[in-house]
Amino acid sequence: MKLGIILETKEPEKAWNAFRFANAGLMKEHEVKIFLMGEAVECENIEHPRFKVKEEMNKFEELMGELLACGTCLKSRLLDKTSSCPISTMDDCIKVVEWADKMVTF
Repeated sequence: MKLGIILETKEPEKAWNAFRFANAGLMKEHEVKIFLMGEAVECENIEHPRFKVKEEMNKFEELMGELLACGTCLKSRLLDKTSSCPISTMDDCIKVVEWADKMVTF
């Protein structure tokens, strides 16, 4: 199955759960794509003692999941790039939705 995930928060527990969900899908041999939108484009900078978002993001990358980040959302936060994924557009987000068998949002 093809799973698409839209993540819209940098709240540590929710972001952590989104990546854990994505990794569980990859471990079950599903294809998974995550699109970071809004404040979620800041996920790679989350520091929390219990909810290790960066670790889950690294695992997602190792498991060959595809991660995209909204370029407009990055620019609105004066971020010119993210080290974890390519800068993407709303057209890319639409392509993820069209590609996916199921979509989940966090």
